[in-house]
Amino acid sequence: MKNLKSILFGAGIATILLAACTSGPEEKLTVSGLNPTAFDTTIQGKQVKLYTLKNQNGMEVCITNYGGRVVSLVVPDKDGKPTDVVLGFDNIRQYADTLNSPSDYGSSVGRYANRIAGGKFKLNGQEYQLKQNDGPNCLHGGGTTGWMNQVYDAEQIGDSILKLTIVAEDGENGFPGKVTATTTYKVTADNTLDMTWEAETDKETIINQTNHNYYNLSGDFTQAAYDMVVYVNADNFTPSDKLYIPTGEIKPVEGTPMDFRKPHALGDSINSQFDQIQNATGYDHNYCLNTYKDGKGDDTVVCAALFSPKTGIKMEMFTNEPGVQVYSGNFQGVGADADIVRKLGVKYPKHVSVCLESQKYPNSPNQPAWVQPTLKPGEKYFSHAAYKFSIAEGLE
Repeated sequence: MKNLKSILFGAGIATILLAACTSGPEEKLTVSGLNPTAFDTTIQGKQVKLYTLKNQNGMEVCITNYGGRVVSLVVPDKDGKPTDVVLGFDNIRQYADTLNSPSDYGSSVGRYANRIAGGKFKLNGQEYQLKQNDGPNCLHGGGTTGWMNQVYDAEQIGDSILKLTIVAEDGENGFPGKVTATTTYKVTADNTLDMTWEAETDKETIINQTNHNYYNLSGDFTQAAYDMVVYVNADNFTPSDKLYIPTGEIKPVEGTPMDFRKPHALGDSINSQFDQIQNATGYDHNYCLNTYKDGKGDDTVVCAALFSPKTGIKMEMFTNEPGVQVYSGNFQGVGADADIVRKLGVKYPKHVSVCLESQKYPNSPNQPAWVQPTLKPGEKYFSHAAYKFSIAEGLE
């Protein structure tokens, strides 16, 4: 592999050097077809590897500690065929090349998932200016200089658990407080990918972590996911403006194409003339989950689900968070993105996948009436999301 160009990072200039991958005997491929040696390198002076989690029922999850990214997620389909259901690259070079193939594929997003308007918020009377990497807004903690493009320290615990740790300094991308955060991935016996995020800070700050897997349960990433059935357990959503910032309103899904309370195929409504869908050229919206009540989320109740009629694979989502962002891959296959080659030599079309991202509502630091993402010294941040896979005939 060739070295990447040096990339200059945010507030103090730090050079990220992607060293050449180690050479040697080729390792055995993963079930998903990945070659672990294609991820074995050094970035930011730290070792990067591909870690494999598995159970006894045919589930395999491959994760790189670069950005805490899920690279592949394999589960059996209705015929027992191992099927990779998440988008991504098959080498570390493309993940780390934020100039030519920028992506948030599979990442553990921090310090703040989703958008903050103008990259600004106030805390204890002080205004903070964050990195503006999405027009005037801050998206996913700063994007190329956010946590999804940092190297986590990794500890694999047996065959089924990977604990990733990151330390973010005070002032990183404009955020206050030195934060120590962990992402723990666990593969369970019932084919669930369980994720927990925990954090502590030495100064009051905001935090809102999530996972950014792009799911296509058909396993065919050459076609739009229009036949994938979607369910979201939410009576309301937060409308957004043309820059994807919530207006501050909470509106009912009733009578609109935003309604997924009764499961239906993505393609049934994604080309609607409804203004919210037109603005985003698809779905890119926060849903107010019915599973969150009285300041607490019930992560034992399904909050969202996906189903592929082709493979019979069903995925049920659980979380303790108040919201879930439903994103239909609206920027995939658009413009220069259409020419980027991903895993197994595939180029992705528009709407090839659906993301279900657990979260506090977007821009919540600037909406005091919403659940706030603040974390104070002495407190412990905890967020949980789980994705359970099974075989079914549909979504009820």
